[in-house]
Amino acid sequence: MDAVATGEPDVRLTAWVRGQVQGVGFRWWTRARALELGLVGSASNLRDGRVEVNAEGSEAACQRLLVALRSGDSPGRVDAVVERWSDPRGNLVGFVER
Repeated sequence: MDAVATGEPDVRLTAWVRGQVQGVGFRWWTRARALELGLVGSASNLRDGRVEVNAEGSEAACQRLLVALRSGDSPGRVDAVVERWSDPRGNLVGFVER
């Protein structure tokens, strides 16, 4: 979804999710939620056991993804989510698991 479709500027959300989030389907679940919200980006495993989520789209959709990440409805166990907001890079297509 873009600014023309929603009437609001796009943003970039980077979220680092800590807990039992690797090897439990968390990235797949995150991808499904992001696609439902019309977001583009990725969910990647980090060496320290966290998952990094990068999502671009409307601020409202990114906020909804952040709520979902913190909801406790995901596979595994989320202990904490740290977020950073920035301007979109605009070079993303689809939502991938890495």
